[in-house]
This record gives sequence, C-alpha cells and structure tokens, in this order.
Amino acid sequence: MTHPATEDDRGATSSGRPRGWLTGVLVAVIAVGLLLAGGGLAVALGVGREEQPTTDSVAAGFSRDMSRHHLQAVEMANLALTETTDPEIRQLAFDISATQTNQLGRMQGWLALWDLPFTGGETMAWMSDGEMAGHDMAGPETAGAALMPGMATEAELAELRSLSGTAFDRMFLQLMIRHHQGGLAMAEYGQEHADVDVVERLARSIAETQDAETTTMAAMLRARGGEPLPAP
Repeated sequence: MTHPATEDDRGATSSGRPRGWLTGVLVAVIAVGLLLAGGGLAVALGVGREEQPTTDSVAAGFSRDMSRHHLQAVEMANLALTETTDPEIRQLAFDISATQTNQLGRMQGWLALWDLPFTGGETMAWMSDGEMAGHDMAGPETAGAALMPGMATEAELAELRSLSGTAFDRMFLQLMIRHHQGGLAMAEYGQEHADVDVVERLARSIAETQDAETTTMAAMLRARGGEPLPAP
C-alpha cells in the first residue's frame, strides 16, 4: 500500500523538496486555471460579441489597473499564508488570495478577448479628474509604474518580509487595510461608469467585499494592538 508523502521535522516532504515548493506550484496551477476560467466565463456571458471596449474605456482601464492593484494584494496575502502563525490572519489571507486571484483571472480574460494589452497607458486615466482629487499619482513608483492609491512601496514590502509573529500580523493588516481603501474609489467608479455589464457587476462586488473586509481587518488590527495607517 502506498502512503502520502509526509513531512519531517524540518518541514520537507518525503521527496526532499521544501513544502514551499509544492505550495508555489499549486498557486501557479490555480492561477493559470482561473485565468482560463475567467476567459471562458467571459465568453459564456457574451463579452466580446458586441462592440468591443477601446483601450481608453472605463471597462478596459478598470480591468487593467485593478488587475495590477489586485496582484499586489495577492502577493501580500500569499506571503501571510507562509509567514503567519495566527489562524485568523491565515484564514483572512486565504480568502483574499482566492477571491482576488479569481477576479484577476476574469479581468485579464476580458482584456484578452477584447484584444487589448494587459499593461500600458497612463495609470487611472480612465477616471475623471474629480474622482482622482486627493490622490497623488506622481508619487512613489514600482517597476517603473506609478503606484495606485493604497499600494505598498517596495520598502514597505521589504519591511513586511523582515517581520515575524505579531509584528508581521499588524503590518500585514495595516498594509492590506490601506490597500483595500485605495482600491475602493476605483471599484466605485467602475461600478458607476463601466459600459460593460459584467465589468460593472464585478466592480460592485469588489467594492462591497473590500468595504466589509476593511471593517473586519480594522477590528482584527486593534485586537492585536495596532491602528490603521492614514487612508490613501
């Protein structure tokens, strides 16, 4: 009888590979599957069968910029899954990673169907000037692109990676709360102005989910002796 691989005291599987390797492979496989599923869902819902959005439309701009915004949230959530020992933080991180990876796949699936680039163009140019009041888009940059509201800088991410225990949990919650707050204006604008029904519905879902999660995370942070960062 064969038995499943077990872990030794060092956290390695019986194959000798560290368990992080397997987690990485599974995350990659799931991400690819969700990207394909997002495209399939878009086809099933009729996206791309009528007049397609242009690259500077709200639907395309929202899909492009929210994808990049989500990508950082998934990165932070996956880091928490490997670093935290707090079961509440672990469950929160799993929920954020799973939800936003699914949404990311759907948005990139739409862009592929519309034959539009996944990146490029002026960040958040699809939003009106009034909606961007108070947001400094000429501020910090990452990988050559301006950071969108709420996104963590490379220095903040490096500090998060250096922490452990409760200090890690507090900073993770602080960064994720601010990240959710920054994405809320984008989601609300997409909900109100997107000219594609499925994009409008996704934007509404993102706004509702992130608003609720922000309230939950603020309570979790205070229970661990921390306070939220200034809103973006």
